[in-house]
Amino acid sequence: MHMKSIGSQLRTLWTVVGLVTSAIVPVLCEPWTQISVKNTTLLGPQLTPDVTNVSRDGGYSALINDNIVWLYDDTECMGYTGNQLSFVSNTAAVADPNQNISTVKDFGVVMVGSDNHGRKEYAILANDTVGTGGWIPFQPDELQFNNKMKGQERVAIWPGTSPTPISTTQAFMYAPLVYVDYQPQDPSKEYQARGMTLVTITVPSSGPIAAREGDLIIPGTEVAFGGFATLLGFTSTTDPSSGNDTRDVYLLGAANNGLQVARVSLDNVEIYTDYTYFDPQSLQFSETSPDPNISDYTQIYLPGTFTSGSVFYSKDMHEAASSTLLITAGPYFSTYLMIYLNRMADSTFYVRFLDLNQPLAPDPVWIQGGKSAKGIVQEDAEALVKYAWSPQQTLYSSPTGKGGFNYAGTAHPEYFNRQYFAESLYSQSTPSDQRQNAWYGSTILSEDKADGDGRHLLLSWTSQLQGGMDNGIYQIWLAKVEFDSIPGASTGTPLSTPSASAATTSGVQQPSKTPENMIPNSGSRIATTFRYHACDDSCIWDAFRQIWLSVIVVSGFALLL
Repeated sequence: MHMKSIGSQLRTLWTVVGLVTSAIVPVLCEPWTQISVKNTTLLGPQLTPDVTNVSRDGGYSALINDNIVWLYDDTECMGYTGNQLSFVSNTAAVADPNQNISTVKDFGVVMVGSDNHGRKEYAILANDTVGTGGWIPFQPDELQFNNKMKGQERVAIWPGTSPTPISTTQAFMYAPLVYVDYQPQDPSKEYQARGMTLVTITVPSSGPIAAREGDLIIPGTEVAFGGFATLLGFTSTTDPSSGNDTRDVYLLGAANNGLQVARVSLDNVEIYTDYTYFDPQSLQFSETSPDPNISDYTQIYLPGTFTSGSVFYSKDMHEAASSTLLITAGPYFSTYLMIYLNRMADSTFYVRFLDLNQPLAPDPVWIQGGKSAKGIVQEDAEALVKYAWSPQQTLYSSPTGKGGFNYAGTAHPEYFNRQYFAESLYSQSTPSDQRQNAWYGSTILSEDKADGDGRHLLLSWTSQLQGGMDNGIYQIWLAKVEFDSIPGASTGTPLSTPSASAATTSGVQQPSKTPENMIPNSGSRIATTFRYHACDDSCIWDAFRQIWLSVIVVSGFALLL
């Protein structure tokens, strides 16, 4: 018998085994309740009518002082013929709630001249109208370097993520400082991280203002904590941070092989030595920061590939009237949601939810069903290190431009949602029934047709209309995702444990056995590969019957070979 024939037979046998195994696994245990997307609407490019022509990337936002502020990375303003009028490392705009949801009003726009036909041209000037070098200001040494190098090399400040509110009138963010060399001898050093700088944002009547709080808070040799997402929450129930403030800051940073978490008291965000880091093995915070290049999945908070993303909470408007709390998952299901793009350049938004039925370890407070089995509120950011994230699910595949893949994907939960702010961010004098923001996005979806807060979600990404380092043209695009009805919400019936598989317009994506979907065993930490829950005796006997029949089928194929 030829070796090629034997190999072919073995491949056939293993194919059969794989097919049988994939059929058996769903029978072993009951799968989770599915999350589904009812509809997606492509809204098209973001409009910037105040600037003649603009090419920009990024596109992050926050609601601050009744204004939705949009932040952008590199912004190039161009004339009618495509000639460059200005180039700014970062810019800001404000969305007018009475205008088209796709329209923003840029900050710092001035007339810079006219073209050959007498048409006036408008641009954003780095130093004259928006700040010092950019809307997020540069320090003197950074500005001096950029002026000297004249674009061949530069220091860039890119917002990179959406700001985090600390009140209804102020927000903050960790923005990366990046050294950019357009013609490096080593191509891998085109972009080099210098570290993370802390930025505070306010919005007076004159427009949004950014202020740098010191130089670099987090060195470039560390994980870029806060660069992926930052959440503000109550102080820890078991391990309070130092500081007088009753709130802790949780910073998620994307390392080479997954996300890591740091924590610090809001009082001490400017003191890097006060930061502590989550250890996935001990499930405790320590003073030892993780190596950004670590590949051991047992030492990574959430293994996988992540670039840009959002982590946010939205209150469930469909809770049962009875005392039994609905523990489900989704953007309006009383838990945290993570929406992001990965490093595979597939232009796809992925989603995970924090599963309140999957505590990581025995805990007197953080038990199955949430904090004291009563769910969680928006300020319970400590839940991020007390419960497991669901496996990765496909949310939305964004259409690409002619220049290639999309990037800088972000969710904007301040739209279609009156409960963007945590209740504790309002002043104490604000009555409880008035602790809600205005409804944003009414030009395409009125509140009375939305069926609750957070059922509809705005997504944005950067589309490459034309690729290239020197001649690339980039544009912010928008889409709206509508989630389907919450199973069981209309009857008030408690739901089963939430699902890790999402039913979207393209079907159901089952959990896969890959490192980014696996949680390693560590002590009493709940760990599973396929993310199915235990079943009763009848389910077990059915599984054994399926296995026995499968053995017979495989044996039959083996005899035929």
